[in-house]
Amino acid sequence: MTDRKQQISANLAKVEERIAAACRAAGRKREEVTLIVVTKTYPADDVRILSELGVRDVAENRDQDAAPKAAACSDLPLTWHFVGQLQTNKVRSVVGYAGLVQSVDRSRLVTALSKEAVRVGREIGCLLQVALDADEGGRGERGGVAPQGIEELGDLVAEAPGLRLDGLMTVAPLTGEYAGRQQAAFERLMDLSTDLRRAHPAATMVSAGMSADLEQAVAAGATHVRVGTAVLGVRPGLG
Repeated sequence: MTDRKQQISANLAKVEERIAAACRAAGRKREEVTLIVVTKTYPADDVRILSELGVRDVAENRDQDAAPKAAACSDLPLTWHFVGQLQTNKVRSVVGYAGLVQSVDRSRLVTALSKEAVRVGREIGCLLQVALDADEGGRGERGGVAPQGIEELGDLVAEAPGLRLDGLMTVAPLTGEYAGRQQAAFERLMDLSTDLRRAHPAATMVSAGMSADLEQAVAAGATHVRVGTAVLGVRPGLG
């Protein structure tokens, strides 16, 4: 085993224990929570190691990094999640490799994703990114739709050919009433998920929590956590 594989394996074991402990504390079964490893800024070699270690879900937030990496790892049994703010001019590329887009936050993006998914004959899972710090214009600092816009956008995704409404995603906000209150933010997301599922029962996925706050996300009821640095270490950005 290479040094890098040993390092990732050890980190993965620590994260796995954190998730398991959080599940025990919340009275949940470990299999209720899926780990998505965020591989942004890390090379394709690391993705290959993750696959060898049993990871099946990986995430990227920039298409220019993700597309070549996904191509280099196309032989692996992985589901790629796109978690960054997505511009419509990148949709064609992203639909080529992503199984899920977790950052759907506006109608124009839904239209573009649907058109491309139909063109290539794929079904793309969609999570609505919820901005719990949304301003009066209805947008969050890091993208996302305001809570009051979830119902309309969810209906749009559910009715769009080639798309599947899978649930909700959020990033713990840095500003507003939930700043520094990750647990409360994630509990709010769970309430919004309950509301969404009344109209769309299959939209059960709740993606929340990262390296620093995965325990709070699991406690709140998240079904998926997105962990990068705790698994892969701190690495300088690619610019």
